Amino acid sequence: MTTTKKITLAILALIILIVLYGWTSYNSLVSAKEAATAQWQQVETQYQRRLDLIPNLVASVQGIMKQEQTVFAALANARAHYSVAQTQDDRAVAAGQVETALGRLLAVVENYPTLKSSDTVQNLMTQLEGTENRVSVERQRYNDDVEAYEVAIKRFPRSVIASWFGFSDMQYFQADQGAAEAPKVNL
Repeated sequence: MTTTKKITLAILALIILIVLYGWTSYNSLVSAKEAATAQWQQVETQYQRRLDLIPNLVASVQGIMKQEQTVFAALANARAHYSVAQTQDDRAVAAGQVETALGRLLAVVENYPTLKSSDTVQNLMTQLEGTENRVSVERQRYNDDVEAYEVAIKRFPRSVIASWFGFSDMQYFQADQGAAEAPKVNL
């Protein structure tokens, strides 16, 4: 075999390796982005479950507590904001409003022993607590998937392929400002 043929075969083999690397890198980036997008849909599913439970909780509690209309109004308002939110960021903000209103409602329920002992309210509170845990888990999974995607598009040499094909940053879920503070309930 001549030197020219060896060089040609080596160059051809290198080109094939580069193309294969580009192909597999592109496909893995698509998979990582789709995983994060699908996980956000899981977050949205849990938000919807929460929003479906709220009217039942509110109806049960309202029957026992007529005087706490401001809490119920805030909860209904927050729920309405979520249903009209268009973007992922808007929905995350609206979900934070729902959480704040729910925190106030939970504090009210804790302060009324007869309300707390109602089987209907207790069952709905348990379901709501479970839903909040699910939301938290799904948000964490979403952030984990976003982290994996972000690392994939920023590591060299995949970062070059990511920029060629327009893979852009995804936003992590972040709690609303002040979410770490417990809601204040004025009874």
